[in-house]
Amino acid sequence: MNTGKGTEFEGAIISLFHLLISKSDKVYALKEAFYRQNAPNLTALFATMLVFFVVIYFQGFRIDLAVKNMKVRGQMGTYPIKLFYTSNMPIILQTALVSNLYFFSQLLYKRFKSNMLVNLLGQWQEVEYSGQSIPVGGIAYYISPPQSFVDVFGDPIHALFYMSFVIISCALFSRTWIDVSGSSSRDVAKQLKDQQMMMPGFRDSDMERQLNRYIPTAAAFGGACIVALTVVADFLGAIGSGTGILLAVTIIYQYFEIVYKEKEQGNALF
Repeated sequence: MNTGKGTEFEGAIISLFHLLISKSDKVYALKEAFYRQNAPNLTALFATMLVFFVVIYFQGFRIDLAVKNMKVRGQMGTYPIKLFYTSNMPIILQTALVSNLYFFSQLLYKRFKSNMLVNLLGQWQEVEYSGQSIPVGGIAYYISPPQSFVDVFGDPIHALFYMSFVIISCALFSRTWIDVSGSSSRDVAKQLKDQQMMMPGFRDSDMERQLNRYIPTAAAFGGACIVALTVVADFLGAIGSGTGILLAVTIIYQYFEIVYKEKEQGNALF
C-alpha cells in the first residue's frame, strides 16, 4: 500500500523488516514500524499479546468452597467461584448495545445529515484508505474507544466518558445477569441443596449467606477487571479492540476447560 510515504507492507512484522532494509535511517525505520498510524504496527501487536496473556492469567483466579454430600459419607468436593464469575456476558451485552446504536446511527446519518437529533446521536466520517465509517461526533463518538494514548491526551473528555460508560454499563449487565441466569447466591444454594450437597460447618439455612460473601463480590470485581482490561487494550491500540480480545480468550479458555475435564474423567475411568 502507499499512504504518501512510499510503498509499505500492511503486516506489522513484514513491514518492520521491509523498513529496516529499504530505509537508510534505521532509527526512523524502527519508529515507523512501532508507531505508524495508518496500518497495524508493532506496538499494537505487542499490546494484543500482553492483554491476551493477562486475561489468561486472570482466568485462573478463583475461590473453591468445600462441599460434601449429605447422603454419602466421605464424599467431598468443591464449588469454584471464579474471578470472572459472569464470564464474558457483560461485554457481550454491552457490545450488542453499542453495535445496535452504531447501526441505527449510521443508517439515520446517511439519510438525515442535517437533522439535529440525528447529529446528536452520532456523526460519521468515511476513512479513505479503508472505506470504513468512524464516529466523529455525537453519542456514538463518545461511547467509541480511543484508538491510542495519543487520542486519550488529545481528547480527555472522550476518554473519561467512554470509561464511565463502559464501567457503568458492564456493572449493570453483570449484576442483572447473575439474577436472570440462575447464578445468584440464592439460585446456587438451591442447586446445591437439590444435589444433596452442604458446606461443612454450616447449616443449610446459612449456605446462601455464605455464598453471598463471595458471589456478588466476584461478579462486581470481575466485571471491573474485565472493563479495566478492555479499556487498557483499547488505549494501547490492541488489534481487534479490547472487547474482541477478551471474547476470544474467554471462549478459547472455556473450550480448554471442557477438554481438560473430559480428559480427567477419562483417566479416572481407566
